[in-house]
Amino acid sequence: MLGFDFSIAVSDIDETIESMSPSETVRELSLQKAMAVWKYEIENNGNTSNKLVIGADTIVACNGQILGKPKDAEDARRMLLMLQGGMHEVYSGVTLVWEEDGNVQKYSFFACTKVIFYPMTNEEIQAYITTGDCMDKAGAYGIQSKAAPFIKEIVGDYNNVVGLPVAMLYQTMKQLNLL
Repeated sequence: MLGFDFSIAVSDIDETIESMSPSETVRELSLQKAMAVWKYEIENNGNTSNKLVIGADTIVACNGQILGKPKDAEDARRMLLMLQGGMHEVYSGVTLVWEEDGNVQKYSFFACTKVIFYPMTNEEIQAYITTGDCMDKAGAYGIQSKAAPFIKEIVGDYNNVVGLPVAMLYQTMKQLNLL
């Protein structure tokens, strides 16, 4: 990514957040994930100099309600019925953690993109649920795969919707002199 050598580390945080706005929730989740990986690096490698941890999380919100990953097919149906024929938001939170002059530095931001779905018939919803594609996705859909035919319009950054606002991340890193 961005011309850097990198590795991916999965955090094991509990993603339960007490009721906050979608933007606050996604920023808090990205911070918790970044700090979990930072702590892991310290405990297992003992050295964090010249390292940058990027924590990120993405959520879907419709009418102020955060839609996580569906629990089952019926939950996926409920979410898709909420989204079809209307507009919702996709929020990605990003937190950067690095060491500077012996001190841990943290910077968090979020991006919000509006997504508009075409109306979906019950048959289309059922066919999509049957693919299984919806079961591990916030809001019960993955824009870059089998749900693509139902996306009418994206207002904002497409990369944000697939999980990481790359241009915003690059510009932030540049602004913070991390490049």
